[in-house]
Amino acid sequence: MLKVEDIQALIELVDRSSLDEFEYENEGTVIKMKKNSGVQVVERPLREAAAPVPAPQPPVHSEAAQPATPVQPQTPATSNDENLHKIVSPMVGTFYQASSPEAEPYVQVGSKVSPNTVVCIIEAMKLFNEIEAEVEGEIVDILVKDGQLVEFGQPLFLVKTK
Repeated sequence: MLKVEDIQALIELVDRSSLDEFEYENEGTVIKMKKNSGVQVVERPLREAAAPVPAPQPPVHSEAAQPATPVQPQTPATSNDENLHKIVSPMVGTFYQASSPEAEPYVQVGSKVSPNTVVCIIEAMKLFNEIEAEVEGEIVDILVKDGQLVEFGQPLFLVKTK
């Protein structure tokens, strides 16, 4: 297992190099780095046994049973729109909407974004990683609060793409 200092040294080397992407795998640990889009550390066994997935069971209906109330998403008017893109967190860390507490948020609901638009910062291991939209469109929902801890793959924004 790599130490934090080793990972920080790798980040500095990649940052100073002309590389755009870097991937390192050792003993089940995979580190992928992309310039200007953050650092991702994923641990997994090299030989992972697949657990059997149970077949879905059909719902049991009875005459007395009431239909289940569907869970309403945060944005019911736009959640079923096929043109929505989720911007997800590329790492575990703390979500920040702006570069500093006094600064304006990078984006708000209604903001137009392009693939290179910075939408937020994720702080991980005292490193501030700018997260880009990676799509062109309009922000329709912000799914997390400023200062909230986020998980790898957690949706942060919904973007209505063109």
